[in-house]
Amino acid sequence: MCWSMSPSLMAMSTEQQNTYNQSLETMYQKGVKNMYDNGIEHVPVKYILPAAERPNANANNAVPEVNLELPVIDLAELKGPNRSRVLESLAYACQNFGFFQLVNHGISEEVTTNMVDVGKRFFEMPFAEREKYMSADMSSPVRYGTSFNQTNDGVFCWRDFLKLVCHPLPDVLPLWPTSPLDFRQLGVTYAKETRSLFMMVVEAILESLGLKTDTDKKTEKYEDVDEVVRIKKEIENGSQLMVVNCYPACPQPDLTLGMPPHSDYGFLTLLLQDDVKGLQIQHRDKWVTVQPIPGSFVVNVGDHLEIFSNGRYKSVLHRVLVNSTKHRISVASLHSLPFTSTVRPSPKLITHTNPRLYKDTNFADFVAYLKTCDSKKKNFLESRKIEQHQ
Repeated sequence: MCWSMSPSLMAMSTEQQNTYNQSLETMYQKGVKNMYDNGIEHVPVKYILPAAERPNANANNAVPEVNLELPVIDLAELKGPNRSRVLESLAYACQNFGFFQLVNHGISEEVTTNMVDVGKRFFEMPFAEREKYMSADMSSPVRYGTSFNQTNDGVFCWRDFLKLVCHPLPDVLPLWPTSPLDFRQLGVTYAKETRSLFMMVVEAILESLGLKTDTDKKTEKYEDVDEVVRIKKEIENGSQLMVVNCYPACPQPDLTLGMPPHSDYGFLTLLLQDDVKGLQIQHRDKWVTVQPIPGSFVVNVGDHLEIFSNGRYKSVLHRVLVNSTKHRISVASLHSLPFTSTVRPSPKLITHTNPRLYKDTNFADFVAYLKTCDSKKKNFLESRKIEQHQ
C-alpha cells in the first residue's frame, strides 16, 4: 500500500483533493501502528524530515553505534561502603553526559518484563480498542496519541504512545485502560516500584550536589538543611507520568525519526527498554547510540534538575531511531515536583562566581509553551534562561 501522490490524484478537482487530504490527515491521526497494520510500504510525506534533519544527515561525522561508555551506576553500591565513590561517578555522569545506566536497582526482572509485555499487548489490540483513549487535551490523565506533539508537529515522527498520570494513583487509576485485562495490575506495580526507585536516586543526586538532610548541624547551616527538606518533601508529593512508547518497524527508517531531538521536561526520567536499540544521545555534538544493558534503566537529567542545579547538571538532547525490521517498546517514567510547584535554582548552588542562570518556572508555563511552539530541541529550557551581562 502506498500513499504517494500519483498523476491521477494531481488531476483531481479542488473538492476531491480536499477530501483526499482530509482522509490522509485522518490516517495520520490514527498513528503509525495503524498504518503498519494496514501494510504501508512507503513513508508518507507527512513523516519525511528535511534532508538536514534525517538520521544520517551527517554521515561523514557518524559515530559507531556503541554506547560510548555511558556511565553505569550500581545502586547496590550506593548502600555500601563505596557510597562516596559512587556519588562522585553520579555527579560526573550528570555533568558530562546527562545520562547514566542504572543497574542492581532492586526492581525484579518479573516486574520490568511484565510492564514491557503488557505495553506491547496494548498496542497489539485493534485500533478501535486503543482509540477509546485518544485525546487532544494535553492535561488529560490518560492519553493515547501519535508523533511527538501531534497538534503542532509540521512533520510527524514514527511513534505512537500511551501517557498515564500515575500520582495520586487512587484518583487516576479508574481512568486507566481496562484492556489488556492485567494492564492496571501490572502498571500499578511498575509505577509504585519506579516511584520508590526515583526517590532513592534523587536522594543520591541531592547528596552529590552537596545537599544533604542528615548532616551534622555543627558543620551545616540550618537554612541549607531546611531547603533540602523542603525540596525532598515536594518531590515525595511530586508528579509521575508514565509513557509507553511504540515504534513499529518502518519501511524507510532513514527518512524519519521515532522521536525528534528533545530534552525531557521534569526532574528525572527512568527509561525501561526492550532489547531493540534506538535511543541516541547528543554527546560532544555527535549522536551516540545507547546499547541497552539487559535489566537496566537508562536515567536522564530533566530540564527541572538542570534548573534546580543552576546548570551544574545537564538536561541533554536525545532522539530515537527506528528500523525496518523490528518493533520497539519503551516505558518512560517521568518524575518531577507537583504540577502546582515552582521550580527554581537551589539558593545553595548560587554564588557570586556562579550567579543565578534560570527564571522560576512551573507546569503552566510549560503547557502554555507547548500550545504555541513545538517542544523539540531545548527550546523550553532556553526560554527559561536569564541573560547574563558581562
